Amino acid sequence: MQPQVGCLRRAGFFVVLSLMAGGLDAQVGPWPNPTAPESSQSELVRRAHARARALERQQRYRVLVASAAMEGPSAPQPLQVDTHQVLAGPPLIDPRADSTRIEFIGPPLGEPFLMLGGAVRPGTRSRLLWNANQAYAGGEQLSPVIVTHGDRPGPVLCLTAGIHGDELNGVEIVRRISRDVSPERLAGTIVSVPIVNLFGFGRGSRYLPDRRDLNRFFPGSRFGSIASRIADSFFENVIRRCDALVDFHTGSFERVNLPQVRADLREPAVLEFTRGFGAVTVLHSEGSKGMLRVAAAKAGIPAVTFEVGGPGQLQAEEIGTGIQAILTLIHKLGMVRDAPEWLEPQPFFYESRWVRSDSGGMLISDVKLGERVVKGQLLGRVVDPLQDQEFELTSDVAGQVIGMAQNQVVLPGYAVFHIGEATSERGAVDAAQSGAQQDVPYEEDAPSDRSVGRAADDTLDDEFE
Repeated sequence: MQPQVGCLRRAGFFVVLSLMAGGLDAQVGPWPNPTAPESSQSELVRRAHARARALERQQRYRVLVASAAMEGPSAPQPLQVDTHQVLAGPPLIDPRADSTRIEFIGPPLGEPFLMLGGAVRPGTRSRLLWNANQAYAGGEQLSPVIVTHGDRPGPVLCLTAGIHGDELNGVEIVRRISRDVSPERLAGTIVSVPIVNLFGFGRGSRYLPDRRDLNRFFPGSRFGSIASRIADSFFENVIRRCDALVDFHTGSFERVNLPQVRADLREPAVLEFTRGFGAVTVLHSEGSKGMLRVAAAKAGIPAVTFEVGGPGQLQAEEIGTGIQAILTLIHKLGMVRDAPEWLEPQPFFYESRWVRSDSGGMLISDVKLGERVVKGQLLGRVVDPLQDQEFELTSDVAGQVIGMAQNQVVLPGYAVFHIGEATSERGAVDAAQSGAQQDVPYEEDAPSDRSVGRAADDTLDDEFE
């Protein structure tokens, strides 16, 4: 029964995306808009049945709450209830109810949000715990899952970070969103998971202890390697309960990224989703097998990667941009009434290419992240201290530096500067449909020269996949 409920809820989320496409303001809430015209009699019947099921679940929940209250004073923690009993159990009847009284049925009340064995009451925030089976030295590792459940119906948005344990900016963005968004003013639910890879976070490492990249193993397998089992647990217990996903990452291997959304623009629902982040760079990237957003999209959940800054550090400006983008998104989805202001209100769609070094040596950059460049402009130099030679790196196109390597020793072929060429949304979609794939080496969305995401076996991922 639960997958069917998820499908119905997700269908409602696609209605929200269609409203975004039509340019309607999110303040028409609560979600969904009860005054929206129906297209057919069958739609009326479907909604009537859905409403009846919702009211029946509310009645079951009220009885469970009343029983808990009779056993003792309520605590601020989420109720521990049997999910299957609430969603699919036999009808529950309150013995104190007056069967002769007819009550007026108004707008549907918010339902409890069920996840990880807890029921989060409408208008509250609860801290749940996900057991990722990441036991080490005899102790469990429990990752917090903060559920902000609004007092009005709405979509379920999931925010994840820390799949790579050394990527810290997203951890702080997700933590602050989970703390600052008021459940009393929220329509829908925000599921926040600041740290998915506890092993990597504790060691300051991108990888799991066996050198596997967790973001190459989704949706996972209960019978595979530790990476596959962690991925399966997270996907089944958290991701499948959500209607949309934003997965935060940073650059990797001493690279930094301008805040940017990466998404498969060939998918209409995903394309619509990218329009909600405000004035943020949007890049087409199909992604690779085993990535969380790829697995989520295949499961019918619109998903994007949000790249912001570099690894191993907390960058205040980039964190602020990420928070602003998420606040804009939940406004566009009709989950809150207020939205932050941007100097430029629309997203920037880019095609991109990397400038690579043809020689090895020490990189010395002459441009900064976010800087606009012209064709032929000097971007930096690679210095060979052994031969006392310098090799210039120039841009082949006019555009903006949306990613770059930090000054370091580089090898021939190393991707140094990521240049974005401005295009229209239509141009970006046409390029995506034509099969053009962005060159994003070693990053979260890195296309590999070999197969990646070997979730079905225990072979070791290569360092650069």
